Amino acid sequence: MKKALKIILCVILAVVILALAYVAYVFLSFHRLGSGPIEVAGEPQVSAGVPAGALLRISSWNIGFGAYEDDYGFFMDGGTESWAWSKERLNANLADICRKLAQQDSDFYLIQEVDFNATRSYHVDERVPLAGALGGERAWTFAQNYDSPFLMYPLTQPHGASRAGLMTFSAFPIARAERVELPIETGFTKFLDLDRCYSKQYVPIDGGASLVLYNFHLSAYTSDGAIANEQLLLLLEDMQAEYDAGNACVAGGDFNKDILGDSSVYFGASDIEYTWAQPIPEGTLDGFNVSLTAPLDEANPVPSCRNADGPYHEGQYVLTIDGFLVTDNVTVERSEVIDTGFRNSDHNPVRMEFRVPDSGIAGNG
Repeated sequence: MKKALKIILCVILAVVILALAYVAYVFLSFHRLGSGPIEVAGEPQVSAGVPAGALLRISSWNIGFGAYEDDYGFFMDGGTESWAWSKERLNANLADICRKLAQQDSDFYLIQEVDFNATRSYHVDERVPLAGALGGERAWTFAQNYDSPFLMYPLTQPHGASRAGLMTFSAFPIARAERVELPIETGFTKFLDLDRCYSKQYVPIDGGASLVLYNFHLSAYTSDGAIANEQLLLLLEDMQAEYDAGNACVAGGDFNKDILGDSSVYFGASDIEYTWAQPIPEGTLDGFNVSLTAPLDEANPVPSCRNADGPYHEGQYVLTIDGFLVTDNVTVERSEVIDTGFRNSDHNPVRMEFRVPDSGIAGNG
């Protein structure tokens, strides 16, 4: 009896030691990637700058690391899956994503949640097919957004290590680009929300100014949404500084905020109430020469995101959290959500047509 008790105690002790060692590993290996310059790759189809006054098209799409097909539910959203269904399905879905992006024939592409060495996506470098589909005639950048330690949850299929980022394509030369670190929570939630940044690309405009392109993916899994508000304010301050310097700014991506204010007005109430996507707080844009472009056709409204608590179905929580910010010297002609039926991602792509100023001095500088 004493021998059996000793064995049980030894097993319990070993489990406790392993658990403590894992917790120590997670805390000790966590780090921020920091701000700094990022490499510009690829060759644009034109060597000149952006023609002032020309109609330009930009597309933005959170591709959900290639895993979120319409029958997919993610464990962090109430579903059961932590990896893509299989490597074969992941690659097939990525090929379809690339095809749909190329069909949009946009001058600029802002793509979020692109994995390059992550457990959840079988370590497939998703930059390769995207660069193959879009980079042949475009300059492009990649800013790493996540670099998480190996997460052991859920125990049935641990999410593992996540390395992903933001990929930006331009049909015009990119003079330089940088990664800008965003604030994140300091508690345990930071291990779930991972690192955060936005990328910033300077594209020359004929006449001397620059079109500054921002690609962002703000925080989702936070305790109260305050961090996402801080992140948005930092982005707005950056855009304002560039506007004051005489540049034109366009930012696009995943706000993880209900940018329509109350999406249920357009898409109906959900069968389950969620609170993770709050409206942008009233007055956030006050004092900035920046406006929000939320893609919406009121006659035929299409949401940009679904809550991936399970396969896509009638009554699932849908809303619009993807869109654009532009400085006052950018003229927006139209914007829209492209309805893919969430076949490839928990997000639909969004697209905007715009013009940059005719003058060489784009802002107040």
